[in-house]
Amino acid sequence: MTKDVIVSINGLQIARQNEESEPIEVITAGDYYKKNDKHYIIYDEVAEGFEGVTKNVVKLQENCMDITKRGITNVHMVFEKNKKHVTCYETPFGSLMLGINAKNIKITEAENDISVDVDYALELNDTHLADCKIKVAIQSRESGEFRILS
Repeated sequence: MTKDVIVSINGLQIARQNEESEPIEVITAGDYYKKNDKHYIIYDEVAEGFEGVTKNVVKLQENCMDITKRGITNVHMVFEKNKKHVTCYETPFGSLMLGINAKNIKITEAENDISVDVDYALELNDTHLADCKIKVAIQSRESGEFRILS
């Protein structure tokens, strides 16, 4: 895997009855490195309607994805199989207490890409909010094999 990567994130919150599920998709350039058997992906995120950026660091290791955001929003989210993690999500509108309970996490490595699939339950203030899915693909820019997740 090269240092320069394309990061593709596809998220889906599975809505309750009579509500629509709205997918979230982000494609951006990022940096990749590996240290102590952990994969690190760093990229910037721009929020529509706000000045500045949010710096994102994704750390991958066996059965765990760790995401830290610093900037317009601030949060440290841990997606670890069969464990619940609680975190404070600071937004421009206030803070939220989130619970993340990853039911399944699959990390697949190849020469020029890494893919991550996570199924998790999301709680807001100790109340189940939604079942969610997130797919992350990290691909070497030099490979020329960029693909969009479905």
